[in-house]
Amino acid sequence: MVTVEGINRPNNELTEVQRVMVDESGTQCGFCTVGFVMSLTGFFLDETEKSCEMAISSIDGNICRCTGYKSIERAAKRVSGRWSAVSGQKNSENNLDVAIKKGIVPNYFSEIKEKLVQLKQETNRPLTTDHRPLFVGGGTDLYVQRPEELIYASAENLFDDADLRFIEETNEFIELGASVTVTDLLVSPVMQKLFPNLYKHLKLVSSTPIRNMATLAGNFVNASPIGDMTVWFLALNASIVFNNNREIPLSELYLGYKTLAKSENEFIKMIRFRKDVQHFNFEKVCKRTFLDIASVNTAISLRVSSPTVKEGFPNHDKARAHAWATDTVIVDAHVSAGGVAPIPLYLKKTSEFLRGKEISDETIFEANEIIQSEISPISDVRGSAEYKRLLLRQLFIGHFVELFDFKPRN
Repeated sequence: MVTVEGINRPNNELTEVQRVMVDESGTQCGFCTVGFVMSLTGFFLDETEKSCEMAISSIDGNICRCTGYKSIERAAKRVSGRWSAVSGQKNSENNLDVAIKKGIVPNYFSEIKEKLVQLKQETNRPLTTDHRPLFVGGGTDLYVQRPEELIYASAENLFDDADLRFIEETNEFIELGASVTVTDLLVSPVMQKLFPNLYKHLKLVSSTPIRNMATLAGNFVNASPIGDMTVWFLALNASIVFNNNREIPLSELYLGYKTLAKSENEFIKMIRFRKDVQHFNFEKVCKRTFLDIASVNTAISLRVSSPTVKEGFPNHDKARAHAWATDTVIVDAHVSAGGVAPIPLYLKKTSEFLRGKEISDETIFEANEIIQSEISPISDVRGSAEYKRLLLRQLFIGHFVELFDFKPRN
């Protein structure tokens, strides 16, 4: 971990990012400012696309929004512009080499990777303990919720295991290693091809620092009733494969609140789902648009029959052609929801009901009634039980509005 002191230059000179922050008067309290500086420094080092939008996105891990935030936004935009000038001189160098050469980060950054490899070799030695084994992914929840247990546990870190960090496409399935992060999904060409709204959906999941560390398997076994990625993959009818090769549907992992259908010695090694995804949507409502846990979230995956498209509909917009179609029948359906039960919920009865039905007001109304019978929300700080029922009802309709430009009559 590198703190703000770790990027200091000799003779009290300011780094590129620090200079821009000073020039734009982009300072807040002492707690927040250093976080913005470090996030923008990380933006320089990241190998992903550089733009004003991405620069501003890079500081989404800092949720303080004091009066100085607009000046910090301007600083982020200037950082993006500075990178455009610097990147023109890159030749074949990677971002780290250029950042070191331009004084954005100190020279010792070139040695960090080698030191981390050595550290990994030392920490991967088996521990001798009487305590039960504990498998750790990114630890974004575990290190916060159960730090005392980690002191004594025989913890095995799975985050950097190359065998658990892959995204592959087979003839029938998409297969993902258990340690794949949300960021890995975002930058994956395989996932981008399959999910046109991938960026839009996953930007609703936490913040950049958390997305960089949070693993899929960790989200699943944490068993939060509002786990975004769990709800996402439940709607894909995904299955999980344990380290002993036992495979079960993800929907069967949850026996009750924080109770899982797995033994202490089992950990998830792979997730897979069928790649014939046709229409997928994810919706989430929380108190803030971003950087917040859901009050209610829901996802849906539908395959529909080829419709007879009415005349006059633009041919290029095939995804929305179904809204103008006759005889549009749902061939397969999977619906999930979070925040409405003790577990992340696969809506089995609703999914079964939708299969073979035409997309219509009647179908959606009846499906919504079935949803209401499947859920059991409670009143808490995120809203009353009645509010959550209403939210899910509206979000379910929203799936069809988003996917098919459906316009309910009532």
